[in-house]
Amino acid sequence: MSSDDVQVRPAELKETELRDWLIRFGFGAGVSALAGVVSALAGPLVGGLFLAFPAILLASLTLVAQEEGVRQARNEARGATFGTLGLLAFAVVLAVLVGRAPVWLALVAAVAAWTVVAVGTYLVARAAGAGGDE
Repeated sequence: MSSDDVQVRPAELKETELRDWLIRFGFGAGVSALAGVVSALAGPLVGGLFLAFPAILLASLTLVAQEEGVRQARNEARGATFGTLGLLAFAVVLAVLVGRAPVWLALVAAVAAWTVVAVGTYLVARAAGAGGDE
C-alpha cells in the first residue's frame, strides 16, 4: 500500500500533541469568530460564506508539512479540495430539492451527490497521476 492510499488509523490520535490540538482549535475559533463579525456587519448571507471556509485546514496543513513533509501536506490539501467539491454538489442538490421533495429524500440525494463528486474527483485525479511521486 502506498502512502497515498486512504487509511484510517484511530490509534494515531493519541500521538497528536496538545499544542497541535490547541493550534487547530485556535484557528477554528478564530475563523468562526471572524464569520460572526462579518455576519453582524454585512448580514448572514455574506457571513455564511466565511463559515464555509475550512477553519482548521490552514493549521492542519502547516502541522502536517512540519511533521510529515510537504508532499503529505499537498496530498491532504488535495483531499480537502475533493471534499469541498463534494460539499458544493451537496449544497446545490439540497437547494434544488428542498421544498420540492420530502426532506429525507433531498438529504439522501445530497449525500449521494457529495459521494459521487468527492470520490469521483479523487478517482479522476488518481487516474491522471495526481498523488503519485510528482
